[in-house]
Amino acid sequence: MGLDLSCEINKTMDKTAEQYLQAIGQCKDVFVLKYEDYGPSWRILRASSITDQILIKARRIRTIEETGMNRVDEGIWPEFIGIYNYSLIGLIQLELGSTLTPGSDPQDYLALYDRFSQQAFQLMEDKNHDYGEAWRWMRIESYTDLILMKINRIKEIENNKGQTLASEGVASNYLDIMNYAAFALIRMTEEQLKN
Repeated sequence: MGLDLSCEINKTMDKTAEQYLQAIGQCKDVFVLKYEDYGPSWRILRASSITDQILIKARRIRTIEETGMNRVDEGIWPEFIGIYNYSLIGLIQLELGSTLTPGSDPQDYLALYDRFSQQAFQLMEDKNHDYGEAWRWMRIESYTDLILMKINRIKEIENNKGQTLASEGVASNYLDIMNYAAFALIRMTEEQLKN
């Protein structure tokens, strides 16, 4: 019995890894297309502006979830992609800092994108192991709420000039937000396949 359960858990975790990589592949595709349109214009954003950008997207998702309608011709799918990408941009900005004169080889940013995506993926795998795929039983609305909670935590840390007494820093919260967004994309894909 123990061996059968272990095999089932491993199969599910393999499926999660595959689904996760597909979801973040879609996020990267959007990042690359927007980079081609706008270049690294986001390099001008300070950390607080990135946090606010994620907040706007998460609040829009929650409004659509609560009202059941949207007046802009986009659903919540692209907003979760935006949340993933802006959180990753936040990690890049934490490392490089903001600048009024953005400019660099796009390959540099793609390398950073891949590095931080890999970091989020590894965190997901570690937590997924310990929590036993608990995210699969959560509602998509819960991911939205958790993202909003993490944003509020980041804002508090930013307001305190990055100082924390017993909490994770901004980077850890960005990584968690990336994973919640990826989970939402996976669950939404599963829902679409059922219909």
